[in-house]
Amino acid sequence: MFNTKRLVLLALLIAMASVLHVVESWLPLPLPVPGIKLGLANIMSLVIIVMFGWRDAIYVAILRVFLAALFGGILLGPAFAMSLSGAIGSIALMAYVYHHWYPVFSVIGISIMGAVIHNVVQIMVAALLVSSVTLVWYLPYLVMFALPTGLATGITTIYLLTKIPKGLYR
Repeated sequence: MFNTKRLVLLALLIAMASVLHVVESWLPLPLPVPGIKLGLANIMSLVIIVMFGWRDAIYVAILRVFLAALFGGILLGPAFAMSLSGAIGSIALMAYVYHHWYPVFSVIGISIMGAVIHNVVQIMVAALLVSSVTLVWYLPYLVMFALPTGLATGITTIYLLTKIPKGLYR
């Protein structure tokens, strides 16, 4: 693929991921557990893993988190650290599973794993930031909500991948 074409595609995916990240922060979720998010930007992360590979997915995630933090006014704060660490952790796991276990685990299964790991990493970072291991009690609730959100993210990713022409990537 020509570098210009690849660069333009990645720029569009960064823009889409950033917009999804910001829009998701605006959505009020009437749930009894605070801090739950849908993980809409992770759709783009998984699409990029499939289209371009893990390196580009990491680049896009870092830029997406920086842009969203800049737009949201939380640059270099605790929420920024949690968001960045969760994004990198989930992409690392999803890329590994996709490249080594893809026939065994579907895109939906990979998405669910990514959602769970995202929450696990965020709780670990939050516990480090506040110097308290007691935040781990919150993890089962986050994992319970990560299952349906990861399922929805995976289904959406499959839908998007069927709509993107195969000649556009790899």
